[in-house]
Amino acid sequence: MFPALETDLKQETLPDPYEDFMHHHLQYYGYFKAQKSNLPNSATHHRVWKTSPRYMLNGSFGEKDDLISDTLETETFLYSLMLSSPLLRSRQLLYDDLDEVNPRLREPRELFSIFSSRGPLQAPRWPIECEVIKENISHIEWVPPQPEYFYQPTGDEKVPEIVGEEQGTAVYQLDSVPTEGAYFTSSRIGGKRGIIKELAVTLQGPEDNTLLFESRFESGNLQKAVRVGIYEYELTLRTDLYTDKHTQWFYFRVQNTRKDVTYRFTIVNLLKPKSLYAVGMKPLMYSQLDAITYNIGWRREGQEIKYYKNTTDDGQQPLYCLTWTVQFPHDQDTCFFAHFYPYTYTDLQCYLLSIANNPIQSQFCKLRALCRSLAGNTVYLLTITNPSRTPQEAAAKKAVVLSARVHPGESNGSWIMKGFLDFILSNSPDAQLLRDIFVFKVIPMLNPDGVIVGNYRCSLAGRDLNRHYKTVLKDSFPCIWYAKNMIKRLLEEREVLLYCDFHGHSRKNNIFLYGCNSNSRKHWLHERVFPLMLSKNAPDKFSFDSCNFKVQKCKEGTGRVVMWRMGIINSYTMESTFGGSTLGSKRDTHFTVEDLKSLGYHVCDTILDFCDPDQTKYTQCLQELKELLQQEIHKKLNNLGQDMDLEGSWSDIPLSDIESSTSGSDSSLSDGLPAHLLNLADELNQKAMLKKPKKKRLQTRKQRNEQYQKNYLMRELKLTENNTPTQLSGRDKGTSLDPPLTSLVLPKNKDITQSKKPGFTASCSPKRSTNSSLGPAPDVKPNWPKTRYPATRKDRTPMVAYPSLHIYTYP
Repeated sequence: MFPALETDLKQETLPDPYEDFMHHHLQYYGYFKAQKSNLPNSATHHRVWKTSPRYMLNGSFGEKDDLISDTLETETFLYSLMLSSPLLRSRQLLYDDLDEVNPRLREPRELFSIFSSRGPLQAPRWPIECEVIKENISHIEWVPPQPEYFYQPTGDEKVPEIVGEEQGTAVYQLDSVPTEGAYFTSSRIGGKRGIIKELAVTLQGPEDNTLLFESRFESGNLQKAVRVGIYEYELTLRTDLYTDKHTQWFYFRVQNTRKDVTYRFTIVNLLKPKSLYAVGMKPLMYSQLDAITYNIGWRREGQEIKYYKNTTDDGQQPLYCLTWTVQFPHDQDTCFFAHFYPYTYTDLQCYLLSIANNPIQSQFCKLRALCRSLAGNTVYLLTITNPSRTPQEAAAKKAVVLSARVHPGESNGSWIMKGFLDFILSNSPDAQLLRDIFVFKVIPMLNPDGVIVGNYRCSLAGRDLNRHYKTVLKDSFPCIWYAKNMIKRLLEEREVLLYCDFHGHSRKNNIFLYGCNSNSRKHWLHERVFPLMLSKNAPDKFSFDSCNFKVQKCKEGTGRVVMWRMGIINSYTMESTFGGSTLGSKRDTHFTVEDLKSLGYHVCDTILDFCDPDQTKYTQCLQELKELLQQEIHKKLNNLGQDMDLEGSWSDIPLSDIESSTSGSDSSLSDGLPAHLLNLADELNQKAMLKKPKKKRLQTRKQRNEQYQKNYLMRELKLTENNTPTQLSGRDKGTSLDPPLTSLVLPKNKDITQSKKPGFTASCSPKRSTNSSLGPAPDVKPNWPKTRYPATRKDRTPMVAYPSLHIYTYP
């Protein structure tokens, strides 16, 4: 078939040490099945590959989705085809422009997915039960020219009575949702096979003003709409798939609107007793005609907003309602309503594709697949750093780990992440300096499955991923299992200065951090320095008073606590409100996407302040924290009616006694095994209860006699031990053939605990002055001393050794 190649193979008799190494390398990962005798010559192999077409493994939307084979099956088939041919083995040797061998290792073709900038993106994969419309839903980005203020309650807001289908008419009913007790089995591009049903009612004519609802698109989650008046509708949200709870996020479409008519919408099955809607938060609305005609995007709309308890008692958990009125701007318009600005998996893929196609950004931002989700969607990992000049310089770089969307309904985390990526990938001097001294590991969407199907909190395992970072169930929780192990490997090769997971908060305004308390008196309060600095850099958005550092037992499985126990002292959860700010110039106004994106810039700005070799800012913050803590202790003691001299003993009071709990969500406390294993465990327990152990009958007289003698000897031995005092010599004390289990386990655990908490020291580089227009300048800057050291990149001079800033870990 390839005579030239056969000739080359016959002439090649000496073993190739590189191919021998790669044979073992690929065998270790399970991707190489051939024998060593079948290995082709590397150079010849390269020539064959250069002339062969590249295959693409991408799905696409369209009417031919039913004819597209499963993507994972296609990959398996193509890879087995590669392994079956002696010509297509490995592409580990890279060649330069002169066609000379450059012996650098490259990942096996299927071991890590390489983000392709060619061809269409891989379409999202849905559970096979979900119906998905074929329309492409997209929205423009837009910043309102005027601040959007909170709604001011008048006290006359109407509280509509919930009547349901008994007195109303169902105009939208989604029936393709898995039933209670079901669990995820498989997925495909486009979701459910067959013809997509028309769930909305059929209009009787042009005068029919019934609204047409739809939510079978990415991140949509409307379950049912009931018309209870001419312009009044009761809405039921779909719970997270394979659960019976977690209703907070909403995103749906309405059509056939009428202008200058007041509509009322009431969501009837919310689960949280407290909400920002009760203190002025407004829903978001998007008009498609406004977007096309006037370039107007999402905006806050709504009057007569009321959040109240649903009086309908179904005998289960209590439900809450959100009601509001609105007037649509146009007749026959297509409008959307959402809990917060949507950011879908497709939005992320388009953004990453723009990075991959950028010839400058792609040089210092490498995109790889961390893993595949349960449904087979790619979880992307970005590594951002400038190329190092020497191996020593590369090894000296500290790491920063950032992630978002572990809770899929908290889309504000994606907007902060987008602002961070916009800045860190820019040509700003500060961004270049950050890339010089740090390696950034970024996971922009940890739970793509939940984002795609419109979940608020869970993955397709039916569980909150941010309670399972300690899991060993890789197959059930692949996203966080691979994320945790990536960070574990990262800690083995370099120091991780900061870990931060971006979230959203539904009951508090502003932006704040949750961290972890230090129990070391020598290094007390150091974990609070970064949040305090961030509050000074973004004083109209970030609230230090809302930060909390208490580690609760129910939060032991969260990302910030697990990473902290792995040795990352600055381990945080960033909570961004769904509402807005109560601080400074933005007081009583809703956050826009630009506000959240600017916080991504402030994170970068604060990292440089935190690592400034001039420790004036750091020590200033520590002193301020001590004074704040003393005031808090005084307040606590006064409330208890006690008096105490705090000059010498104030630091002996445990911080856990001073701080309250984080007031975080308790909706995940009952989470346990993933849904499919939970059902399996129930079945096994029922079988065990039904199946009683049977006593084994002795078949012969000899067996009965042997059992009788054994029982008799055991009774005699027991009587002897009870009547005879035990005397142990010094040699025999503490010895036993069967030592207690605790004597074997506890010392080992203790050693492991101590070995996992090394001390870290972070050397820092100076912060450059920001003179680029790409990064949004903060509205109010703190009164920091001006200690920034400009550096020139043109000369590429070696980095100056500055005094180290010691970053301590916990005992």
